[in-house]
Amino acid sequence: MVSLRSDSLDRLEVPDGTTVEEHDLVTAGDVVVGGHSTVEFGVRGRNVLAGERVQFGGDIEAEGDCRLDVWTDVAGNVLVADDAYVGERVRVGGRLMVSGDLDIGDDVDVEEGFEANGWIVIRNPMPTLVFYFVVLSQLLRVGDDEAASELASALTADDRDGPDPLVVPRGSTVSDDAWQVSTPAVVGDDCRIHGNVRAESVEVGERTNLFGSLRARGDVTVGEGTRVHGDVTTKGGDVTVAPGAEVLGDVSCSDLSLHERSTVEGTIRSRGEMRIRRPSARTPE
Repeated sequence: MVSLRSDSLDRLEVPDGTTVEEHDLVTAGDVVVGGHSTVEFGVRGRNVLAGERVQFGGDIEAEGDCRLDVWTDVAGNVLVADDAYVGERVRVGGRLMVSGDLDIGDDVDVEEGFEANGWIVIRNPMPTLVFYFVVLSQLLRVGDDEAASELASALTADDRDGPDPLVVPRGSTVSDDAWQVSTPAVVGDDCRIHGNVRAESVEVGERTNLFGSLRARGDVTVGEGTRVHGDVTTKGGDVTVAPGAEVLGDVSCSDLSLHERSTVEGTIRSRGEMRIRRPSARTPE
C-alpha cells in the first residue's frame, strides 16, 4: 500500500537516504507526486503514485505498484514489479513492463509496447488509492484537518513501519536545476541532492550533501554535518546553521544562529541579530 500521511502532503518531503543517481531520483520508500507537477528525473522507489498531468523526464521503476493518473507523461520506460494502474491519455515514451496485473485506460500511448504477466484490463480506471489521494488533497485544501487525519490514518494502518514516502506537492517542479515548490520543504538525513531548493521554508537534516542553494520566504535550518554547495537566502526569515554544517556560499537572512563549529565560506548578511552558539558544556580532555 502506498504510504500517505496528512502532515506531509502539504509540503515537499524528501525522506532520509534519498539520492540523485545519474538522472534518477532514488528512495527506499514510496514516491507520491501531486498533479500538474514536473519531475525531470526518472524515479525509483517502492510504490509510485502520480496525480493528473504529471511529467517525468526519465524511467519509472517501482518495486511494488505503480499508479499513473490521466494525462501523465513519462519520457522513458515504466517497469513495475507488481500491479500497474494507468489512466486514460497517459503517454509512455518507452516500454511498459508489468510483472503483475495491468489496468489501463483508453487512448494510452505506449510507444514501445506493453507487457504484463497477469491480467490485462482495458477501461477507464480510477484506482482506489488515486481516489483517496484526491479526496485527501481536497480535505487539506479546504482546511478539514480532522477528516484528513482520519483518512490518512486509515490508509497507513497497515504500513506504519515502512520508510517515509517522498512527497512532491501539487504544481511543483523537480529538476537538476531547481526543486521549486510553493510549500515548506523538508529534506531528511543522509541525502545526496542536486538542484537549488526554492520553498516557503526549508529544513535540511543531518549529514546531507546538497549541490545547490537554499532560498525561502521563511526560516531555513541546516542540520548537523550537512554541506550546502551554494548560498542560503531567506527574504523574511531566520537561518540556523548546526554544528559541523558547511555553507559553501553566502548567507542572507534576518536573524542568524551560527554554531561555532559550523562554517560559512561566503559573505554573511544579517539584517537582525547574529548569534554564535557554543556548546553548553565541554568534555574535559
